[in-house]
Amino acid sequence: MREITYAEALKEAMCEEMRKDRRIILFGEDVGVYGGAFGVSRGMFEEFGEERVRDTPISELAITGCAVGAAMTGLLPIVEIMFSDFITLAMEPLLNQGAKNRFQFGGQGSVPMVLRTPAGSGTGAAEQHSQSPEAWIANVPGLKVVVPSTPYDAKGLLKASIYDPNPVVFLEQKLLYRTKGPVPEPDEDYIIPLGKADVKRPGTDISVITYGRMVPRCLKVADEFAKKGVDVEVVDIRTLVPLDRETIIASAKKTGKVLVVYEAPQTGGFGGEIVGVIADSDAFFYLDAPIKRLGGLDTPIPYNPRLEAQVVPTEEKISAALESLL
Repeated sequence: MREITYAEALKEAMCEEMRKDRRIILFGEDVGVYGGAFGVSRGMFEEFGEERVRDTPISELAITGCAVGAAMTGLLPIVEIMFSDFITLAMEPLLNQGAKNRFQFGGQGSVPMVLRTPAGSGTGAAEQHSQSPEAWIANVPGLKVVVPSTPYDAKGLLKASIYDPNPVVFLEQKLLYRTKGPVPEPDEDYIIPLGKADVKRPGTDISVITYGRMVPRCLKVADEFAKKGVDVEVVDIRTLVPLDRETIIASAKKTGKVLVVYEAPQTGGFGGEIVGVIADSDAFFYLDAPIKRLGGLDTPIPYNPRLEAQVVPTEEKISAALESLL
């Protein structure tokens, strides 16, 4: 199987579906001529033209409001918000209109839109361009939240998101854009359904449940522990909403020890929801130790690169947390 980057996988997903379905449009700040802030849509303006790939004014409120309206009237819009931090400016149309439309109209309406946005730290973009807002969004009924960790998952999940009748917030961790991974050829079409976790590394001694940028980091730590005879299972939940509770519970029951790892600040982070899923299930009676969370520090992201690196779970911190459970 060929290897392409995470960014290329996202572009392929959009282009392949746009060639099939003229209802799909892409718009956002600099997604056209410039090709997107991180180059994901490079070349799409030339292929699909300014009617289907549109540069917008610098107004996240207007961009998202237009997407909600377009989706309600039959189009399948994909919008790019340049940094996930700026979702704060789009909350009203996204949360109060898009997320609630199907409920308000008894399922007669739908808002099939995707809001793509780069999230997370690691690029030196400081405190207003480096946040991980997934917990803010996952708290809103009616929204779906997707956080892929590999090129394969990014492509398959984006295709599923485009046709979902609900608004989908698709969070792309910035440091993953240039990472490479196996992806089938374009003629081997595939879709990954939302709400299905993936066991990236089976194991029997301890479970690490994670998502996004922390997945490759946890896999690297798991490989190091394997050299010491410890078999670490790594579960990538992939979609926060809907959440695959069955896979999480099954992993906890199998190993009896669970570490939940996520990049966002630990207090109020989505990792607490994962802990709650296990504690509320019969997996609780299989545990040999308390469930442990390892989130980011409760601080804004610093600009200083050495400080920034220490705000989120590092390989050293993940290793230490695993050791404490073992």
